[in-house]
Amino acid sequence: MTNTNRPRRSVLYMPGANTRALEKAKTLSADSLILDLEDAVAPDAKSAARENILKALESGFGYREAVVRINGLNTPWGLDELKVFANSKADVIVLPKVESAEQAQEVANLLNKLGAPTSMTIWAMIETPKAIFSLSEIAQSHPMLEALVLGTSDLVKDLHARHTPNRIETQTALSLSVLAARAYGLCVLDGVHLSLDDEAGLIQSCIQGRDTGFDGKTLIHPNQIKAANEIFGPSPQEIAEAQERIAAYNAAIASGAGIAVLNGKLIEELHIQDAKRILALASAIAKTAEN
Repeated sequence: MTNTNRPRRSVLYMPGANTRALEKAKTLSADSLILDLEDAVAPDAKSAARENILKALESGFGYREAVVRINGLNTPWGLDELKVFANSKADVIVLPKVESAEQAQEVANLLNKLGAPTSMTIWAMIETPKAIFSLSEIAQSHPMLEALVLGTSDLVKDLHARHTPNRIETQTALSLSVLAARAYGLCVLDGVHLSLDDEAGLIQSCIQGRDTGFDGKTLIHPNQIKAANEIFGPSPQEIAEAQERIAAYNAAIASGAGIAVLNGKLIEELHIQDAKRILALASAIAKTAEN
């Protein structure tokens, strides 16, 4: 289930083969770090990258969530990586190209057999057409599954589509992924923005992801962290409005009414639930900032 006490506004991919990048990650303001052994690492560098990540995990990343993306179990490296990181200081194991519930279940069962800590969770990469058609079964596959992570680059490739500014080519897949995550209590993370010199496009993509319902965005460069943190975190105005809604509703309940009206708008229990979610996220972000 989703860890609501941990913000995941910005989730940065870090190549395991790059020791300088892994060291720099300890100073960045990303909420989570995906220490990558898959796409970002060439086949002949997999072994060295594994050792780099293990060493980096030992010294820790502070408040930042340490997430390791292994290679698939159908590759020459995946099983060995799972054995190595099951008892490491990683918080999460990310499984690439998940297309069925059985894939997530296999990883979960192996982690349990390997004696992984009960706090360790699994994230599933959703990046193929088959994955989209299997979202419901994947999302409810195992209690260790905590998040769905959109791999939109691979998805666009498989669709024979083209990247567009408004992302119309992936909107169906994005919305279905959010629906599956919300139906089964998972976190859901938006795909990357590939253009490093397109800040306006990044902001547009973050706003679209936030408004669609994503919890945060996966990133490929530290320069993208600031925009993701600002857009996926509640603004001061949203926090103030949430507090006002709760106060107005509590006052209405105390007076015997079942609903409240604030600034001409009706407030019901559903609005209070969302207001409490916003304040809980704001509180968690404030604790992160203190760290």
